This record gives sequence, C-alpha cells and structure tokens, in this order.
Amino acid sequence: MSRTIGALWHKAVAEGRSKPAYLAEEADGWREVSWEEAARRVEDIAFGLLALGLKKGDVFGIMAPTRLEWALVDFALARVGAVTAPIYATSSASDCAYMLGLVEAIGVFVDEGCRPLVPALPHVLSLEALEELEKRGRAYREQHPDALERAEAEIGEEDLFTFIYTSGTTGAPKACMILHRNYYSMAATVDLLEDFTLEDDLMLLYLPLAHNFGRLQHLLGAYEGYTIAFLADPYAAAEALPSVRPTVFPSVPRLYEKVHTRIQGQFDSATGLRRRLVDWALRVGYEASPYKQRDEPLPGGLALRHRIADRLVYSKVKDRLGGRLRIAISGGAPLAPEIAEFFLALDILILEGYGLSECTTACSVNLPGQVKFGTVGKPLPGFEVKTAEDGEILIRSDTIFAGYYRDDEATREVLDADGWLHSGDIGQIDDDGFLRITDRKKDIIVTAGGKNLAPQNLENALKSAKLVSQALVIGDRRPFVVALVALDEEEAAGKPAEELHAAVQEIVEGVNRNRSRYEQIKRFAIVPRDFSADEGEVTPTMKLKRRVVEQNFAGEIEELYAGPR
Repeated sequence: MSRTIGALWHKAVAEGRSKPAYLAEEADGWREVSWEEAARRVEDIAFGLLALGLKKGDVFGIMAPTRLEWALVDFALARVGAVTAPIYATSSASDCAYMLGLVEAIGVFVDEGCRPLVPALPHVLSLEALEELEKRGRAYREQHPDALERAEAEIGEEDLFTFIYTSGTTGAPKACMILHRNYYSMAATVDLLEDFTLEDDLMLLYLPLAHNFGRLQHLLGAYEGYTIAFLADPYAAAEALPSVRPTVFPSVPRLYEKVHTRIQGQFDSATGLRRRLVDWALRVGYEASPYKQRDEPLPGGLALRHRIADRLVYSKVKDRLGGRLRIAISGGAPLAPEIAEFFLALDILILEGYGLSECTTACSVNLPGQVKFGTVGKPLPGFEVKTAEDGEILIRSDTIFAGYYRDDEATREVLDADGWLHSGDIGQIDDDGFLRITDRKKDIIVTAGGKNLAPQNLENALKSAKLVSQALVIGDRRPFVVALVALDEEEAAGKPAEELHAAVQEIVEGVNRNRSRYEQIKRFAIVPRDFSADEGEVTPTMKLKRRVVEQNFAGEIEELYAGPR
C-alpha cells in the first residue's frame, strides 16, 4: 500500500470502528462525530475542492484554531493532491501574507475570526460555511462520480503533503517540505510502541494543528483509531479536562508548569492535619516514583501506602485532569525534570519527547516503563540518532523532510550528503540509550509554550532606535519574551529615569506592533551600563555572547519574570 495520507484515511474509515472519531465542541457541550459522518464529510469536501478546480500540487492554506473542520479539510486536501500550508491562528496579517505568498498559495480555509488577517487570494473559504462547499461537492460527484478516485490515483508517497513553517537564525519563516511518506512513516511508528496510544483512548487536543506536534496527534487519531476532542481555546484546557475526561493529553510544558504552580500553592496553604497528610502522600509518591519509571510493581508495604495516598490525595488532583488520564505527553519545549517528578509523585505520568519540524515531529520519547527524567527518552524505532564531534545531535530516518522550499542553501546547512539532519541542538546519549539535550547550538528561542522565534529580529528592531545601544531578548524555556536594554550614553545623557523608561516603552510598543502575540516583548529592563567586551559580553565584532550577558544580568532577568503575569 502506498504511504500517502489519503491511504491512511482510507484505512481508518474501512475498519468499521464503533467508537466516535471525534468530539466536536458546541454551545451545549461535546457532540460525538462518527467515523461514518467524518468519512462522508471529507469526501464531500474533496469533491467540492475538485469542483473549484483544485489539482495536484496546488497549495492551499488553513488558518484556524484547533477544531473539527481543520482536520476534515486537511484530509480532503490530501486526497485531491493539494499541498496544505497551515498558518497559526495567532499569526499577524503580515506573517500570514508572507507565508502564503512564499509558497504561492491559491486559497485558504479560514476561521471567521482570522478572516481580517488573510490576504486576497482566488479562494478564501470560511470554515463556518463549509456546508456550502460540501453541497457543491455532492452535486459535482453526481456529474463526475470517478473524479476523486482519478485524482487520488495520481498521488504518490514521494509527493509533497504539507508545508510546516519554522524559523531560522535570521527569523524569516522557512517552509519545511513534508512528503506523504514522511508523515505516514511518523504515524506508523506507533505500531512499534507498546501501549503508547490505544484504540480505546480519548485524547483532548488543544495544540495548534499548524504545529507538527498537534498535527501528528490528529493524524495518529485516524491511524490508530482513538477519539480526539478538539479544543479551540487553549486557555480553556483546565475547564475541558474534567468534562472530556481524556485518557491521553498532549501539551507543551507551560500548561504543566501552571498546573504545578497551582497545586503546589494549594499544598503550601494547607495547615494542620491536611498539611501533614499532603506531605506524607508526597513522600510516598516520591518513594514509589523509581518503580513507576521502570513500570515495576511496588513492594507490598509501599503499595498499600500508595493506595491510601491515592484515595486521600492523588485522586483529588487527578480528578481535576478528568480522573482517567493514562499518560500525559510533553513536547515542543524542554520540561523541567522537577515538574515531571512532582507529577509522577502524584501518580500522573508525563512522557517527554524531542524532535524537530525537519524530522516530521519526533525522534525520541520516554515510554511507559522506560522513563528517565531530565532526558527526552530513547530514539524511536526506525530512527538513527548520534552526536557529532561538537556534540550536535544528528538524526536520520524515513521521516526526514525534503528540504526548505526554494532555499537550497538553508537545506544544505541542515541536511548532509549522507542524509543526516543536523538539529542545531547539543546533546548526549547515556549508557542506557537515553538522549539528553544539554545546550542549543542555534540562538533560536523556544518559549515554554513551544513557540520558536529568532531574537535577532527583535533586537535589531530595538537597536534601530537612537536611544538604544544594545538589546538582548530572552525567552528560551520561559513563559514569555523579555528584553534587557542598554541605552546610548549620549542620547540618554541628562534625561530623568522616568522619561527614559517611557521612551523605551514607546520603542518596545513599536517593535511589538504587527507581531504575533508570542513574539511580543512583554517586559523590559534598562540595564545600568552597555554590554562590554571587557566583561566578555560581546565579541570583537560586537556580537553578543548571550549566555555571558544572561549570567552577568541574572538578577535583572529574574526580576522581569518574578512579577504578576
């Protein structure tokens, strides 16, 4: 069988699954969507696209939050041979225009809330009015009943399935070319992972489908057969968990950090008997943790204490997450080991993985029974992972992308002649085969929410103001972006501090204008001196030594993150 996304979908609908394919969020609750309904709608949309004149190789964008219709049109586009260009719903109008223009998209599916951000294209189709396209598709099928079958027959596994946008060191978005076989192979990896996801699972998915992490979960749902509940508002995840009651929950670290902070705060506020009970239960949980990491049975006495602690403490926390959570998955950014350890002490397993858009999502992950905190797990089956002489992580597999669209130079920088992907991350593989990320070869910031951005763009924009001599943008593994600003001595001379602060505030607001929310500088600090070569903070060519600056101004940075959010 050809490894195309269309073939993946045909396999899904042919299996006669009885469980719902999806849960769709509606005003009065969650509506079950059967595989039969999903199959019918995907087919109607595909015929509708053919009626519009779409053909193999045409590029079509999707700009919308995570919702049922996103998934349906994704499969429909794949079946007619169109290439999807997904755009974050939070992108700015300029970013959206650039990304769609880069790949010469002829149309875009859009959530009505995003419509003002979308440029004029031959086809701008509203997801709220998808029924109109489906109706057109049914009419077209009556006249051309074999049109979709003929279109699918022309699609091969080496054809382009989707673009995934990423940022390079210059910050300009690049379009990763992901082939049909790349994503099919990525999904098929689950066949070699025992009990990672199960057909009976229910997943709550709020991750953006424009990101490889979320996109894989949606494709895995069809491949594996589990039910997906699509949540459009990521800030509503805490409320959705108890109502959906998922067994699997993929997330970025930021959400787990927030939950940890909230739970820890409640524990800290407990007094008397309640506080002693919480402390005892945590001690039991941490004692049981090594056994759980290895998926080994607890010794008799510990097992009894753990059951009691679960009934009195752990279950109360687990109920807030729905009460049925089998595994939580963390990706997109590093997860602090102490966060994972805390959750496992409460009998909640978080499995952290690692990957890149360029390798179609993941290359390693911790698995049930094979967990080592502080690592991103062992390489997945079918993946070769090694480190170069300088420690850079190199990856080779059938999921490695076909390169950056119309950017051969950038492609050669990350793909060598032997097919190894150069990740830009520094790591170590321990004696047990677990991969640990130790550093970042590139300066790209990955926020705690999993968003990638290049700090140079923001820094150069800040430095374009005469008042600013140097700027350093921080945000890696952090909840938001902040900046250290060094002022030009001559421009700042004689001006009171309040006036200088107001002037820098105006500069920052100008830099933030027309940028996506996750790229915006939320706070800044004016440092007392310029960054200096004498202090080892800049090179002779005035390039910032980021880690040195961060070390020298660690106090200022921590103060920026210490206040209320």
